Amino acid sequence: MVVPAYEVADRIGATVDDLRRALFDVAANGGVEIVVVDDGSSDATADAARAAGADRVIVFPANRGKGAAVRAGMLAAGGRTIVFTDADLSYRPEQIVRLLAGVEDGYDVVVGSRRHEETNIIMRGRRLRELTGRGFNLLTRGVLHGRYLDTQCGLKAFRDDAARRIFTNSRVDRFAFDVEMFHLVERYHLKLLEVPVDLSNTQTSTVRLGRESVRMLRDLARLRRWARQDVYDRGAPEAAGPESPPAELGSEA
Repeated sequence: MVVPAYEVADRIGATVDDLRRALFDVAANGGVEIVVVDDGSSDATADAARAAGADRVIVFPANRGKGAAVRAGMLAAGGRTIVFTDADLSYRPEQIVRLLAGVEDGYDVVVGSRRHEETNIIMRGRRLRELTGRGFNLLTRGVLHGRYLDTQCGLKAFRDDAARRIFTNSRVDRFAFDVEMFHLVERYHLKLLEVPVDLSNTQTSTVRLGRESVRMLRDLARLRRWARQDVYDRGAPEAAGPESPPAELGSEA
């Protein structure tokens, strides 16, 4: 279980506790490891995660982006199936079991979808954020062959070997990393399933829409260029790029 975290000292402890409770049966039947990746927080996020009993806490000395944090956690985590979810638990942790079942049924990657017809939205977020997300999802069609309902949902599960192949070769450090992940699923002919989620939007996101929208557009353009240049087929050392060396996973202190 990987949790990317940034400036969430006030709630990361509750997140770790909630994940433990929701996954109690999973832990009893094979074990659960919780890996928190502190993406350069200036508060006590890492200390709070340790105090709450996270199994591993990886700390970046400076903020690098959610993609970099997820990559570090995925490459550090063990287990047959590796899941990542957002630190604010917008997606109730009980539904992680639904994603685990999809992997057990033979899928390489199982992703939550906020656009699935069976998704239950408990509390809507800001209208601007919803519209921005829908617009970005449309732009991904210039990169992806498939017509996915939702690329940006913050709840995704991977069979361990699929996770390592995808995240060893990924390059995007910020929020377009999800699109890159879908591209690599297609590129490596992996089997993907979209499932509905119960979504409780929060109003406490640290994402700045204007700045991140520009970065997303830039990263989509870079992703298309890298795909045309076949950099994702050259192996991990070259595919890492200057932004995201696989060996730079941060420190555990």
